[in-house]
Amino acid sequence: MSTEGLEALRLSVLGSGVEDARIISVKDVVVAEWPRWKCRFGCPNYGKSLLCPPNSPTPDETRRLLKEYEYAILVKNDSSKNDHPVLIELERRAFLSNLPKSLALGSGRCLLCNECNISGGCVHPEQARPSMEACGIDVFSTALKAGYEMTVKTAKDQSYSRFSLLLLK
Repeated sequence: MSTEGLEALRLSVLGSGVEDARIISVKDVVVAEWPRWKCRFGCPNYGKSLLCPPNSPTPDETRRLLKEYEYAILVKNDSSKNDHPVLIELERRAFLSNLPKSLALGSGRCLLCNECNISGGCVHPEQARPSMEACGIDVFSTALKAGYEMTVKTAKDQSYSRFSLLLLK
């Protein structure tokens, strides 16, 4: 895809109400083991969703997947907003722009259902995407590499930034 095409996609997501979006190289996406360990030991949603560990792709699977891509759009949004619908629409726009391999990775737990249908399979497969952290992506380090200033949330009522990723080739 041309740089103009990438920029057009970036601008389209900005027009959808997200805080910011940056084009990055997939080489700047940091994959590590620890994000899934934090899910396993610390997240109340562990094992309760088809999109969360242990059901989500492993860090090794994510590393192999990233080798098939060249660019990504890192999307930043405020923690109070659900950016999932915007991300799925962006993936669709990329696909229709002759980027059939476009793939979105979300932020945090899946919000499509109140309770996941783990035994019967996903009831929203066309919209369901695992989060970056569920796949072993070190979101904090990836955002730092993209030039974002990052701080650790120190109080429960403090807002924070959510990041999503659209993989492109």
